[in-house]
Amino acid sequence: MMLDIRDLSVVFTDQGAPFTAVDKFSLGMDRGEIVGIVGESGSGKSMTAHALMGLIRRSGAAVGGSAVFEGTDLLALSREELRQYQGRDLSIIFQEPMTSLNPTMRVGAQVEESLRIHEKLSRAERKARALDAMALAGLPEPEKVYRQWPHQLSGGMRQRAMIASALVLRPRLLIADEPTTALDVTIQAQILETLKEVNRKEGTAILFISHDLGVVKALCGRVVVMKRGRIVESGPVDEVFYHPREEYTRLLVASRPARKKLKGGGGDG
Repeated sequence: MMLDIRDLSVVFTDQGAPFTAVDKFSLGMDRGEIVGIVGESGSGKSMTAHALMGLIRRSGAAVGGSAVFEGTDLLALSREELRQYQGRDLSIIFQEPMTSLNPTMRVGAQVEESLRIHEKLSRAERKARALDAMALAGLPEPEKVYRQWPHQLSGGMRQRAMIASALVLRPRLLIADEPTTALDVTIQAQILETLKEVNRKEGTAILFISHDLGVVKALCGRVVVMKRGRIVESGPVDEVFYHPREEYTRLLVASRPARKKLKGGGGDG
């Protein structure tokens, strides 16, 4: 097992009474697997991802449990130790690339940033690796995009630039936190195909977080359903969506709006 999360909890105590954002979340992932986490806003999906990546910085936050990644408990590491894993072994893609990309840096320089931190490479070697990652992320004319500024790219291309930044060090685990929410359905389908291609070519495991069940069904082999910080149901995508055991899951599936069919089907790539 590549990732073994046991009883992950996130409790905030800086707003008066303690608030449990994530409550005893447990999940195992194998190498190359694609697993989805779904639930309504505030269900704890993104908080789970941020805890795994060490991104919860509030002084009044307590993170408990364990998250063993290839033999190392990420939650037991110091901030400095965890930094050695961030980007290199596990990366994250956020929902809104325009707020994640630095508007004052060219796209290529931002894709290369992890290489400057983790690898001792020449400028030419960094550029070659960045262009490879940009091509893998489906960016057309990587040489041209490399020299452009974020504001010159469309929303879909900015998201691909974020994917390239996350992939440049070839991480073994990619966490995608609502990466298609701000995109129209056609671009969503293209981004999902890109993630499937990354999974096929690189064997990258993907933890995909979304409130959109259709998107999760198109990409993931397994799914975890969250409500108020807890897992209420989990299993193969088709089993959970077509034969849900829990009333909450049934309501979630029933509330999914009609939409154009996204290309692809369930499967862990």
